[in-house]
Amino acid sequence: MGFATANASGEAEHLNFADEIALSGYDPVSYFDDKPVKGIAQWTFKASNGGIYIFASKDNLETFKAAPEEFLPAYGGWCAYAMLDGDKMEVDPMTYKIVGDRLYFFYNGFWGVTLKKWNKKLSKIEEIALIGEADRDWRLIFEASN
Repeated sequence: MGFATANASGEAEHLNFADEIALSGYDPVSYFDDKPVKGIAQWTFKASNGGIYIFASKDNLETFKAAPEEFLPAYGGWCAYAMLDGDKMEVDPMTYKIVGDRLYFFYNGFWGVTLKKWNKKLSKIEEIALIGEADRDWRLIFEASN
């Protein structure tokens, strides 16, 4: 199987990929249709960030190829709530939130659902400020590795 390359930016060592497969095989475009679905191996694309993205349809693949940066998740696909502490935590690909035009993932497992914790914080701080905190900690991860 051959792969094309996207013009997305990122450093593979910091991104949440399992054997280079991004988003646990879910179609990144489908999240923005509010119905995430697993991709089909026939529609596969390797982005310049090193992730292999799998799509549910040729249309979604072409949409992604036209502007991959619009569909790449925040924080390399790690948990947005954990990023508030500068931590990389695994996520549940079905526990997500889209804020503005950006996809955020959250942990959902033994230790609870961090999306609920994120939303609870919104009673004390605006979401844009919360995202700003997580963005800062994500940048610190990159700075620490340089």
